Amino acid sequence: MIEFLRSFHPLIIEGMGGYDKREPQVVSSTILDGLRKYWLERPPAKSLLLVTQGDPYEERGISAITRLVSDELDIPRALIFLDPYIADYHRPSADRYNLIFEIPFSSMSRWLEEHSPNIMAQISEQVSVSLAAKNALRSQEQKPFLPQHFFDFAMLQEVTKIACKQICGGVTIAHTSQEISPFSVTSFFEVGLTLGFIGEEDIISFSDKMLRDSPS
Repeated sequence: MIEFLRSFHPLIIEGMGGYDKREPQVVSSTILDGLRKYWLERPPAKSLLLVTQGDPYEERGISAITRLVSDELDIPRALIFLDPYIADYHRPSADRYNLIFEIPFSSMSRWLEEHSPNIMAQISEQVSVSLAAKNALRSQEQKPFLPQHFFDFAMLQEVTKIACKQICGGVTIAHTSQEISPFSVTSFFEVGLTLGFIGEEDIISFSDKMLRDSPS
C-alpha cells in the first residue's frame, strides 16, 4: 500500500472533532476556497488523495468536513490508523466513506525509519517535549494533565504528514480553524515544523474572515 500511496498527492485536513459547533458546509467551503487559491500557485503533480486519520463519523467537525471536501473535489480517501496494540478501538471506529485503502501507523513508521534512520526517535522526542510543555501550562492554570493517549494521536498526526510528504514528494495540509487550541491534538502540528520535516509552505491557513463573510 505504501507504493500505491506514492502515486498520489496527499491532502490532509486537521481540526476539531464533533464538538465543533460550526456548520461543516460553511467550514468546508472556506477550506475549498483556500485550497483552490493555493493550488493555483502550487499545482499538485499527481492525482489528489484525501488522507484521514481515523476519526469516527459525526455530523459536525473534522469527519463531516472531510466528507464534504472529498465530495466537492471528487477525490478518494485513504485511512492511516493506529495499530490494535496501540488503540484497538481506532480502526473499527474510523469513518470509511469513499475509502480506497488503509495503512497502519506501524507501516508508515517503518518506512520512515528505513529511509531516514533515527527519524522516529526525533519525532517521538519532540512530541514528548511539546506534551510536557502543554502539561506545564495546564498545571499553571490548575488544569489536569492531558490524557496519555494524546501522545499516541499526536504521533499518528505527525508521522502521517511527514511520511506522506516523503513518500509522495509533497503534501498539502489544511486546518479547519484559524485559532487552534494549545491543548488540542491539532496543536502538535508545530512538531513537524520545528523538526523541519514540514514547511510553512505545506500548510494552508484558515481564514476566519472568509468564514464570517460566508452566507449562513
